[in-house]
Amino acid sequence: MSSFPRRIALLGSTGSIGQQTLDIARCFPEHFQVVALAARSNVELLAQQAREFHPAFVACFADTPDVERAARAALPGVLIGEQGLLAVATHSDVDIVVAATSGLMGLRPTLAAIHAGKTIALANKETLVMAGHLVMQAAREQGVSILPVDSEHSAIWQCLRGENAGEVRRLILTASGGPFRRATSQEVRAVTIEQALAHPTWRMGPKITIDSATLMNKGLEVIEAHWLFDVSYEQIEVVVHPESIIHSMVEFVDGSIKMQASLPSMHLPIQDALSYPTRLNTAGMGLVRELRWPDVARLNFENLDIERFPCFKLARQAAQYGGTYPSALVGADEEAVALFLAGQLSFPGIAELIEAVLERHQSIAQPDIPAILESTAWARTTARALYSTLTSVT
Repeated sequence: MSSFPRRIALLGSTGSIGQQTLDIARCFPEHFQVVALAARSNVELLAQQAREFHPAFVACFADTPDVERAARAALPGVLIGEQGLLAVATHSDVDIVVAATSGLMGLRPTLAAIHAGKTIALANKETLVMAGHLVMQAAREQGVSILPVDSEHSAIWQCLRGENAGEVRRLILTASGGPFRRATSQEVRAVTIEQALAHPTWRMGPKITIDSATLMNKGLEVIEAHWLFDVSYEQIEVVVHPESIIHSMVEFVDGSIKMQASLPSMHLPIQDALSYPTRLNTAGMGLVRELRWPDVARLNFENLDIERFPCFKLARQAAQYGGTYPSALVGADEEAVALFLAGQLSFPGIAELIEAVLERHQSIAQPDIPAILESTAWARTTARALYSTLTSVT
């Protein structure tokens, strides 16, 4: 990657990761230049960001005609639709693409950026979950680095630096356990939208917050870790760590374990990906709070109860099945979470609906992009058709 300043294209600038990426750009203007911004539909915030950072290019996915009209009115010269995202991700003035769009929208732009030789700071789980075999192969062929932004994968990445990959025994992902790690089955059946959105340690967008409550998010992270670090699923474990201080661990063949610790903050893993291999001094910036061990006093670790979190179990099963099962998992989960957030599906119904979809899926081995997208679309359509038949539907 080039020396500083590094020129950034930010896909998903109005989301949680996108906004925190811009926080870092504000604190280190001599290190990072925001060249391009792209968002889905929050035109007002996108316009504010464009006025502040003066990017050369702005794109809006604009998933409705009303959003497109608003974007064209507020952002002269705005690039519209997926072609706009692709143009932003591949522009010659860009050094590093922060892939922070949620869901399916990030897949094609991320692959296009890889083929254009851009370094990828990856915050979009679905890209590797659905198409890890294609993404990692393309990165190897193009000599492109994929730098993880998720706190857990960033922790593993940091622990592996300077180590021999062949000496890794296992990766240990930590999970907070979400708001319902001690809830009874009766309490889980009565979970409200507000309760599910109240994550105990992290502040995120609604989709990922619900995925964290069901632990689907952790299942997706297992799949992501498999592709990022080229380890078998048998070498990846998950342990519940409610304080979210230890972000993940690596155990080596001699029994030694390395771990990365910090108070919960996404600014740190984002910054680490943007500045790698340099570590920037955050003292006085207000980005990362100092970790004082006496204040923490105690850390807790627990086994993950698979039966309590069926979404995690479904994700691991889809990973083992391979082919287009992970793509169907993503599509079914997106639809199920959307139905839950709309008040049409109960919290336990999320897992029930996903399982019903996966039971009907006919997988394709080694899928290409059209097959991946078709499987995901099929899963969403099937989920919509099935949800009203489930006993857990409200």
